[in-house]
Amino acid sequence: MTAVPTTITAPDAFQFLYEGEARYRAAYGGRGSAKSHSFAQALVIKAAMEPKRILCCREIQNSIRDSVQRLLLDKIEECGLSDFFTAVESEIRGANGSLFMFSGLRTNPDSVKSKEGFDYAWIEEAATVSQRSLDILIPTLRKPGSEIWVTWNPRLQKDPIDALLRGPEPPPRSIVRRVNYDDNPWFPDVLREEMDYDRRRDPDKYAHIWLGEYQRNSEARVFRNWRVEAFDTPTDARFYYGADWGFSVDPTTLVRCFTEGRTLYVDREVYKVGCEIDRTPDLFDTMDDGQARKWPIRADSARPETISYMQRHGYPKLVPATKGQGSVEDGIEFLKSYDIVVHPNCRHTIDELTLYAYKTDPLTGEVLPVLADKKNHVIDALRYAVELLRGKPPLRVSKDAVMQSAAPRLRVGRF
Repeated sequence: MTAVPTTITAPDAFQFLYEGEARYRAAYGGRGSAKSHSFAQALVIKAAMEPKRILCCREIQNSIRDSVQRLLLDKIEECGLSDFFTAVESEIRGANGSLFMFSGLRTNPDSVKSKEGFDYAWIEEAATVSQRSLDILIPTLRKPGSEIWVTWNPRLQKDPIDALLRGPEPPPRSIVRRVNYDDNPWFPDVLREEMDYDRRRDPDKYAHIWLGEYQRNSEARVFRNWRVEAFDTPTDARFYYGADWGFSVDPTTLVRCFTEGRTLYVDREVYKVGCEIDRTPDLFDTMDDGQARKWPIRADSARPETISYMQRHGYPKLVPATKGQGSVEDGIEFLKSYDIVVHPNCRHTIDELTLYAYKTDPLTGEVLPVLADKKNHVIDALRYAVELLRGKPPLRVSKDAVMQSAAPRLRVGRF
């Protein structure tokens, strides 16, 4: 006996739960991404279609109230399968012989060892799971075709589940996805309010709780001189535009900003991964109905063919940015000399200012004076945009000249 659920919908980010073969299917990320709901729904559907034995576990489960039983029952009702499944004490049974059981990996390890005939094990809140628990569970689930499903909000890079599934060599036949709130089309307004509050008040907390970043030393953050705030752009603003070109999985970006005194306002952005060169003019036009075509734009000089194409297709004032030794560091320091205000609509700018960090020593955790070359595409575009405000490039004098003078290194055109 099988059951066919009523019409259901699932976020695109979780289609991997229904496709192909795998030993591990895992999703990690921040709050509000629908990880638990999507995994519960997929397991309910599989158990309705065929007889399946499913172990739902977490590190500590003192009672059935600590389990995902309530979530599964809610999904059973949403799928129109309440007549097919029955909750019996600490189990959920299907009319076709399917069975959901619940267990704590640490609190009841002997019970886990007896589940070798199960088809699925779903580890919920896996960030807290110990190495010993994984060593018990993984070889226990030995039935041919059996799968281990994992959901978690990351804590530390050294946590056992992260070392297993996000390390340099994950197990064979592993499908591991990062999912966040922007992958959930039904992200609720009440959580959006909380998220926006954390983003304004505590960027580190926002990155960890909502973007699924590891907890980290806040000293590694590059930018602290910024805030998120809604504002009206003056009608007479002198705009500065900067562009960065996408490479493979990197995004093509365009950012618009203006200044008032020592405050830099970022009011608009465009951001697209996988944008072909012939689609880039149309992408840039979406920022301000084509008004960017009338303004000077400074862009990454590493792609002269892209700059030439843009100049010939409606963006004649787009020119290459000046790059050279130390230009990244100098540009970042110049941005840090401003108070930066970002409009809430510039989501990718906010994310990058939140996450952009210095490298840290993997052994000691010490912050190194080296910029990490990631999460910086909008920031690069912003550096290019304000390049002319910095005046001439810094004057770099020889080592001999420095040794002959007690004065600090001269830098021309810096504010």
